[in-house]
Amino acid sequence: MLRGRVRGQSSAGVRGERLCPSPRGPATARPPPLPPPPASPPPLRRPRAVALTRPRSRGGGRRSGRGAGGRRPGSRPPPPRRLDILHAVAMWQKNFKRISYAKVKTRAEVRGGGRKPWRQKGTGRSRQGSIRSPLWRGGGIAHGPRGPTSYFYMLPMKVRVMGLKVALTVKLMQDNLHIVDSLEMPTADPQYLVELARYRHWGQSVLIVDVNEMPENIENATASLKTITLIPALGLNVHSMLKHHTLVLTLDTVAFLEKKLLWHDTRYSALYPFSMPYSDFP
Repeated sequence: MLRGRVRGQSSAGVRGERLCPSPRGPATARPPPLPPPPASPPPLRRPRAVALTRPRSRGGGRRSGRGAGGRRPGSRPPPPRRLDILHAVAMWQKNFKRISYAKVKTRAEVRGGGRKPWRQKGTGRSRQGSIRSPLWRGGGIAHGPRGPTSYFYMLPMKVRVMGLKVALTVKLMQDNLHIVDSLEMPTADPQYLVELARYRHWGQSVLIVDVNEMPENIENATASLKTITLIPALGLNVHSMLKHHTLVLTLDTVAFLEKKLLWHDTRYSALYPFSMPYSDFP
């Protein structure tokens, strides 16, 4: 910006600055700048939107104090998101052993009907060849069930294992998963076990799982009870867990299930057919 002019010199030669030529007249100097605005406090920043989901912790959660999966130790696991797999495994357990014995007779199996009811032409009636035709009352059935019919099919091992994990997660999220030290009871009275389940708020039906041999007292107590069931850890399945209100596991059972489920997550070799032994089975 020009501060002044020197006589005898053109305005364009002062300090090497050039003026913008005006299309209407001679070149003129730029107007002086406006005074600076009064000092004012800096504007506040607008808060950014905070995501509702927590970012995943890197490095296994060592720096943030969180465990596997980005959760704090002692917190509840996230809600199950694969209820479709839970439904698929439950339907598989229901249908893979199903056999339908429904069977009906065709026109060849119904007794009678070997003679033509009337001649082909001349009667005015529709042409018929047998009284056991599917069109006749008492005749055979066309396209009926021809049992026994098997509905057997298999799900991949990965899907079945995931269904078991989702079922355990559902029980834990619903506060229906309880862990006990052992299944030793002081008496074999069934009423004692019923009152214990009522005192512990175990609900209407209880599924008790143990990897070891069942004690004699609890076997005798549950023999006459319809709402309390005992199964081994190898027989734990999705259908039984969904059928009962509460799932009770022992400490040894928890360690056993954890070892088996982690093996399925970390195995590298594919599973062999059921007729062959597993090479890396724990």
